[in-house]
Amino acid sequence: MKNAFELNSARLTGPSPTGSLHGGASVHLHLSPQAATPPRAYRVAPTPQNKPPLKPKPLVSFVVSTYNRRDVLLQTIDRVHRCGLKSDEYEILIVDNASTDGTSDALRQRHPLIHLLHQEYNAGPVSKNVAIRAAAGRYVVFLDDDSFPLPGAVSRMMKHFDANPRLGAAVFTISLPDGSRECSAYPDVFIGCGTGFRRTALEQVGGLPDDFFMQAEEYDLSLRLLAAGYEIKTFDDLHVTHLKSPTARANERTTRLDVRNNLVLITRYFPRQWVLPFAKDWLRRYRLIAASKGHEIAYYRGLLAGLLRTMRPSNRRPVDDATFEKLVRLEDTALRMARAVYAHRLKKVCFIDFGKNMLPYYLAAQRCGVQVVAIADDRLGGDKRTYRNIPLLRDAAARMLPYDAAIVSNLSPVHAAQRRDAWRKPGTRLVIDLFEDNRYASPASNGAGGVTSAAGPASPGSRQTVARSA
Repeated sequence: MKNAFELNSARLTGPSPTGSLHGGASVHLHLSPQAATPPRAYRVAPTPQNKPPLKPKPLVSFVVSTYNRRDVLLQTIDRVHRCGLKSDEYEILIVDNASTDGTSDALRQRHPLIHLLHQEYNAGPVSKNVAIRAAAGRYVVFLDDDSFPLPGAVSRMMKHFDANPRLGAAVFTISLPDGSRECSAYPDVFIGCGTGFRRTALEQVGGLPDDFFMQAEEYDLSLRLLAAGYEIKTFDDLHVTHLKSPTARANERTTRLDVRNNLVLITRYFPRQWVLPFAKDWLRRYRLIAASKGHEIAYYRGLLAGLLRTMRPSNRRPVDDATFEKLVRLEDTALRMARAVYAHRLKKVCFIDFGKNMLPYYLAAQRCGVQVVAIADDRLGGDKRTYRNIPLLRDAAARMLPYDAAIVSNLSPVHAAQRRDAWRKPGTRLVIDLFEDNRYASPASNGAGGVTSAAGPASPGSRQTVARSA
């Protein structure tokens, strides 16, 4: 009797297409006369199921990009494994930007289960996009290769997302080894070394801007999240430690890219009537910062590169007025200033800090008819330096001037608290932080900005901070 099934070797096909689930051989059925008769009925024994159960998708995807920092990266991964989640609840994705120090080999040997993604060139921190596309978690957590969450923080992060469907980014409180804190210059801009995202939000608005490499990439993504209706909040029960490893930090490339990318950001997203005023303000501030570091050439290189990029037709995609207000708080600052001026009968004020959001404070003072006698800034103040004809002085010189109150002109919550507390120590003159609490807020803006805490607004006495993406 012939076999009912035969493999016809003469009919073998060529290789199947890459990724296809179909085999390369064809099987043909030959029915002999005997086989054509009705077969007997047999009971077929069940086939044992030897396949292991499918592994559930992780809840959290940790995303890290790295370049030539092998040793600190290995330590960071060790600490991420101690974040408090079960091994099947998270995954770690590392993007190696063509490191030459043996990073990839060391990762394979010491952490064989992580997802290692190779770049053929150094694409900078924005290479996190490669990992975002491969991430399977419900939440995506951005870390630097020298930052890590403290145990329990990520579990609390997920609870915050569950409690607020519009929360797009949960920003961790970032602590440095010396006890100081790191924060963005704006409350509604996340920090790339410690922020969790709802993955569906990233899928909706896209990842980091590929054309930035580094510096201000957080601003670009933050504005798109805000424009899509998501909220960005910082939580004081979520903690990340950032070792701030010195390699490749605070160099001339950082200055050049700060200038270039912030100029591109303004021209890309700001409403047309505000492009030129904010560009002048930010460039003036960055020129002073560059001069303080001896980076004047890097400043002008960044300025030229930024101007060239702004000429691209595809660069312009402005956000609406409501999104712009969420970021810079023009109207909110003006309303709070008016309430403070009325409450304290102010006629002359001294601003504390030449912050990135200086323009809204200046315009608010003009609207209220208040004279600004000086801007106090120990880092950027000096002889013959001015901002819109207002003297830019060091703190000691500014304190000697006659004024009714000193007003903190920095929107960064932690940095503002540090400067506010330093100026209140003598205790002899009125020091006002318009965003310290809601005393000067309009009812519509109550609760906006700052650090979200179960115990209420950020408390006084906040530690010193370091501005990120200044």
